[in-house]
Amino acid sequence: MDILIMILAATIVLGALVFIHEGGHFLAARAFGVRVTEFMLGLPGPNIGFTAGGTKFGVTPFLLGGYARVCGMEPGPMKPHLKEALAALHRRGTATMEDIAVDCGISVDESYEALEELVEWGSAMAPTKKDRFNTYRAPEEKPSRRALRAAAAAGEPAPAAYALGEARPVPDADALFESEYRQQYRSLPFWKRSVILVAGVAVNLLFAVAAFVVVFTLIGADVQYVDTGEVAHVHFSPLEAIQYGFFYIGAVVQAVAGLFNPATAAATVEGSTSIVGIAVMSKSAFMAGAGSFLLFMAMISTSLGIMNLLPIPPLDGGRFVIEVFQKLTRRQVSLAVMNGLSIAGMALFVCFFVVMLNQDVQRFVLGNW
Repeated sequence: MDILIMILAATIVLGALVFIHEGGHFLAARAFGVRVTEFMLGLPGPNIGFTAGGTKFGVTPFLLGGYARVCGMEPGPMKPHLKEALAALHRRGTATMEDIAVDCGISVDESYEALEELVEWGSAMAPTKKDRFNTYRAPEEKPSRRALRAAAAAGEPAPAAYALGEARPVPDADALFESEYRQQYRSLPFWKRSVILVAGVAVNLLFAVAAFVVVFTLIGADVQYVDTGEVAHVHFSPLEAIQYGFFYIGAVVQAVAGLFNPATAAATVEGSTSIVGIAVMSKSAFMAGAGSFLLFMAMISTSLGIMNLLPIPPLDGGRFVIEVFQKLTRRQVSLAVMNGLSIAGMALFVCFFVVMLNQDVQRFVLGNW
């Protein structure tokens, strides 16, 4: 039973906080008109859900996390022939990459590259496992309520709707491409892309401060007075709770910064914990009551947010550094370089994970610390 409680508590903590983090990216992207094709509770995999506003909301079997698929975040310059491939696919509705190659007068490889990027944009649907050939489809297209109201007000026919894979007229290929391009992350100016990247961290920190306010103001906390040793249950003012929240955030920033100081790096890693430690502490906080559990979630949310600011791809901080580099040099980082940086970053985190996992096994399982 203890193990089940531990798994449940850890799933709630990590799943909810990563979901909140990705929710920040989702809200910022949609606020700037960027398409988000999926918003899932759980890690990528088989999923169930519903579609609203062009976004599929749902859950996957792997609940330790969440993700938002923001369109147009692929690195490097745009592939050539996107406009021609987009128009050809919409005219056909359903097509193989060979069909698009013939229609556009390009090679099959060029057709494949263009179609795959359009899939990343949400402007085309990828082939399914049931397709005998690599078959791409034009996405479902429904007029927005705003467009319907505008047509009704002007006394014009309602805009047409098209099913998935249904052929549709393309009177202006340039206008179609521009409409799709404007819904991509890559079409935004630097400051809007930066907001999308840091929005997840901002939401994690806002949640932490709000949780501190709820715990210290509404629930209260036990305080021991130094001079008398007396323990009293105290309710703090909202301002005091907010001040404590920012104080704690500053302490976490200082601790994470210790990773970059050779004199403190070892101690910082030793004081950190892996998913095993989080699971054990989640259970303890869960059993201690709602206040303790919410306080623990606030602490983990702060750590998750600050760690994501590290300038290491594929973390948000790493992507932000790349955006700054591209802005200053006016050169785009290629896919190969981005993949290389991401692999190096993942290798570094695997090393940290192995060290912290060993620490947690020694500490919580074997009881050697």
